[in-house]
Amino acid sequence: MGCTSSVIDSNHKVPERKWTYRNHIVNSFEIKDNTKAYNIYFKLRHTADYKYSNIFILAHFGNGKNVITKRYQYKLAKNDGEWLGSGSGNIFSYILPMQTNYHFPGNGKFSIEIEQNMRDNPLLEVVDLGVLIEETPN
Repeated sequence: MGCTSSVIDSNHKVPERKWTYRNHIVNSFEIKDNTKAYNIYFKLRHTADYKYSNIFILAHFGNGKNVITKRYQYKLAKNDGEWLGSGSGNIFSYILPMQTNYHFPGNGKFSIEIEQNMRDNPLLEVVDLGVLIEETPN
């Protein structure tokens, strides 16, 4: 694998493994070279007791002036119930693509705010989540 440079690699622990609608995860970062392309990922860890085979999230991309909201659905398990994430004991981890080869509109400060968009509030058995942004390998 090539050497990639991370702009941000965050992990936010979910209190009591209960992700509520109000518990938005905010990730602030700075882009210093918008001529480069970046990959943006949503990171998720849940227990084997998570009761769905998917997850819906809302991601709010902000640049200090405007906010663009996108809804994402990620499949977390096969049809037979086998988890797609990498497992370590009772915990399953995912690094899920949000944007690939993305060019930020300029240099400066940006934010990505993530909220859960499922029917359950709170959404149970979510351990932690975060955002990974890295330069695309040349």
